[in-house]
Order: sequence, then structure tokens, then C-alpha cells
Amino acid sequence: MKALVALILLVQLPIHKAVPAPPLAPLGCDDPESEAAAEVAVSYINSHSHHGYKFALNRIENIRVLPQGPNNDIIFLELDLLETKCHVLSPTPLENCTVRSFAEHAVEGDCDIKLQKLDGKITVLASKCHSHADSNEDVAQLCPDCPLLASLNNTEVTTAVTAALGDHNSKTADAYLKLLEIGRAQIQYHPAHVVYVEFAVAATNCSAEEAKVHVEACQLLPDDQSNFGFCTATVVKRPSEDLQVNCQLYGHQVPTPDTPFFFRVFQSTSTSVGLVPSVAQGFTNHNLRFSHNNPVASESSEVPISVLPVKPVAKRAVAQHDKVPHPVGFVSPPLLCPGKVRHFKI
Repeated sequence: MKALVALILLVQLPIHKAVPAPPLAPLGCDDPESEAAAEVAVSYINSHSHHGYKFALNRIENIRVLPQGPNNDIIFLELDLLETKCHVLSPTPLENCTVRSFAEHAVEGDCDIKLQKLDGKITVLASKCHSHADSNEDVAQLCPDCPLLASLNNTEVTTAVTAALGDHNSKTADAYLKLLEIGRAQIQYHPAHVVYVEFAVAATNCSAEEAKVHVEACQLLPDDQSNFGFCTATVVKRPSEDLQVNCQLYGHQVPTPDTPFFFRVFQSTSTSVGLVPSVAQGFTNHNLRFSHNNPVASESSEVPISVLPVKPVAKRAVAQHDKVPHPVGFVSPPLLCPGKVRHFKI
């Protein structure tokens, strides 16, 4: 009898089912983990850029994480970047580079990056970027008299660069400089006609005085002495002519794994016949047209870089949640993405 009662009581006991662990909360675009991944991505992009200027993070547009196993995640990022005033050859750390203001005719970069976080270490697997300048109309609306970006092969621009570099070489007692590339140019027509140019240069094995006699023999310095630099110039054409140029050499830089690709390419060719000055034909800025797969990164996933959600899950969840009636005083949860704008939005 006692056994029967015990059996009945046992049957009546509630059955506690195992509760599965809740899924991990999605990363927000402004979470520290997201910003850490973005920092690695931006550093990678700048160190592999071929031309132009370093870019700084402006906004994390989206992030998606695909777990691959213990301590192994694939991360997809969409980033908005802004052009800085530091050329890719400049040794200045990115955090010390000034982002060009909206009135200076800003250039924005858009990047999709695929990364892997393995045992806490973040590595870039692949990236695709492109950049574009803000429209002339937007700049003129904010600042009607501000100079606008001009094509890098504009005759006024190339003439200004030639005049500026020639003026510097005629006055310096140091090394004769050669042009590497025109980085940026702006032309202002009112109230004065002014051409503003920026260009990268390299020191040669001739002094400026020696170059006056045999400039054709002047070659870029060999790898163990190479010295690159950057010049800015203002050429006033009206109401009265004037020329101001300032050139700065960076000093010899010993190549490292983080040295910009641009620097490594020029250094590797510096002992040959010299460099053909780089001019982006018909374009106002060097496009951050960057697509790269990291050949040394270990990857455990075959997911392509294009696998990014068309619409962030967090946005969809909030949108559906807002359709439900809420009590007075209810505060909607913040969107996880896109993240905050660090500078300004083009």
C-alpha cells in the first residue's frame, strides 16, 4: 500500500524540463567589441592603401557575428570613413590625423570588412572599399565661396604643382625632390582666383644645386636611405600673382609589416628608373577602391564577404515591437545599429 501511494505521489510531481540557455545578445554598433574590430579594420585598410590619404572611422553602420566554434567568430562590418589630412606615406599615427571638415570638401569612404576573432585575436580576412567626394552643391550651400575639389589632371592643377615643386627645388639647399603623386587640389574663383594643391614627393641622390646641372641623372634614394615627404602649395592667380609652398620630408622609414603598401611599392622601385608621377585621370580624389583578401590569415569559414544582413535584425525587432500598444511612460529600446556619428555625416 505504501509503495502504491509513493508511486501516485511521484507521478503527480511536476516535471521540470531543461531550459535552454538564452541566445547571446547581438552586438551593438557602439559596443566596445564592435569598436575594437573596427579599429583593426581601419588600420588594415590604411596600411594597404595605394594612394591618397589615411581614413578615420566616422560610423559603424552594421555588424554581424557568425559563431564558428569555441572562441572563434567570423565578424562582418560595414563602416563609414572620412578622409584625413595625413597622406598614406605620413608616419603620423591615425589618432593624431585631422579629419577634413565639411567645408574643406570632405571625402567619404564606404567599406565592407570580414574579420575573424580567434582566441581573442582579431584578423582581417577580406575587405572592399570605395570612396567619393561630397557633392559640389552641398559644399556650395554651406559655404558659397569655399574652393571646390578639382580634377587631379586639371591643367591649372598640374601647372600649379610643377611651379610649386620647381620653386621649392630652386630655393632649398637640401636634396632635389621628385613628384610621386598629386594628392588633392581645390580651385577658388571668387573673390580671388586661387589654386590649392597637395602632393607627395621623394628625395633623390642629388642636391638641388647638382640637379641644375644634370637633373636627368637624379634618382630616388636606395631602400636603406629612402626619404618621402609631402608638400602643400597655394598659387594665387588673381588679383595679383603669388606662390607659397611648404614641403616636409618624413625621414627614412624602416619598412615593417604595418608599413603602408604605398610606401613599400615606391621603396621597391626607388632604385630603378624612377617613378612616373601618379595622376588620377579625370577624378577629384584618389578613390579608396580597395579590395583585398588576406593570404596569411587562417580562416575556418567559407562565408563570403557579401553575406551581410540587408536590414539589421535589431532594427526589424524594434520596428515590430513599436506596433504593439505600450503603457504611458514606455521608452523604446535604442537601435543597436547604426552607431554614433563621430564627426559628421555626408
